[in-house]
Amino acid sequence: MPKPIMDPITEPNDFPGSRDCSYLDAANICLTYRGAQEATTEWFEQLALKGAQTFDGAAEESVFDSLHAAAARLFNAQPDDIAVGASATELLASLAWALAPGPESNIVGVDVTFPSTIYPWSRVARSTGSQVRFARATDGYVRLDDLIALIDRNTAVVCISEVEYSTGQRYDVAALAEAAHKDGALLIVDASQSAGAIPIDVAASGVDALVTASYKWLCGPFGVGVMYLAPHLQDKLDPGLVGFRSHKNIWDLDADRLEFSDTASRFEFSTMAYGCAVGLTASIDYLSRIDVGRIFDHNLLLADQLIAGLLERNAEILPPRNSSERTSIVAARIPGADSTTIAEHLKSQQIIVSARRDAVRFSPHLYNNPGDVTKALDALDSLLTK
Repeated sequence: MPKPIMDPITEPNDFPGSRDCSYLDAANICLTYRGAQEATTEWFEQLALKGAQTFDGAAEESVFDSLHAAAARLFNAQPDDIAVGASATELLASLAWALAPGPESNIVGVDVTFPSTIYPWSRVARSTGSQVRFARATDGYVRLDDLIALIDRNTAVVCISEVEYSTGQRYDVAALAEAAHKDGALLIVDASQSAGAIPIDVAASGVDALVTASYKWLCGPFGVGVMYLAPHLQDKLDPGLVGFRSHKNIWDLDADRLEFSDTASRFEFSTMAYGCAVGLTASIDYLSRIDVGRIFDHNLLLADQLIAGLLERNAEILPPRNSSERTSIVAARIPGADSTTIAEHLKSQQIIVSARRDAVRFSPHLYNNPGDVTKALDALDSLLTK
């Protein structure tokens, strides 16, 4: 099968790790953008050498400003709509406790979603008596109609991952938002498998809140996450997690009052590894300069090449097959070896993929090229013909 003709969209030194291997595992841990690594390292070095000489009170108070602005541009939001935390799970958990649906309410999710997307809601439901409802997948695939059918007038929250980690299925977020709002529910989206890989427009889609990790498709460091919170919720919710940063004037250190900011920043509650936020800002700015729409098109071409090659090898490609639901995550069952054996064999050939359940998951990103896909397919042949 001939390689597709593709112009590179990154510079050779942007992702040094891509020179050493064919890294097709962005859905697990992405290669970090060099500029993000350097920005993070520089921040920690300055802190180690200078401490509060350079990172003083004013610097700490404004440390998230650049990330607020970068994430807002990425999501077509405003900086006041963005909150920063140490992880997507932390932010989602704080939001779940802020909403705390009561005993007459239900929360709708998906049974094959990544556990961290639904665990915060399950934990809250144990305390409040609310019900968690799951749309059931068939062979890893969830019909949108089945998900929407679970929403009723007692639904308080619908929480889904925009892209399923195991198969790459992409949900129609706008359709889900419309269905949720029709019954007075909120739509909460985990964008950890979509932010940086798929264009996101929170204004157009109508999501009420969105969280994302940093270390997958955003090409940033571990230790930081961001949340979009729609303006209509920002002055109505008491965060589940609070600390000194929760007060609208963080250096007004008076323990007998707690006055939240009127923006999403009320969900920023404590100190964290701030240098990770600096690094994520650099990676988001980098992806935005390239343009996430262009990245999406690039990645889909690589996924098309993968699918064609895998089908030639009699592999079973897991759903989705509908083009509007596809992403660059490709999961396949390959006859002749189990998924773990295949992943380990490819790793021995400096090709990095993941085994997820009984399938091999490939997830190419902007630093990959057709040669990486060809190398992976050739390595499969070397294993299967032994």
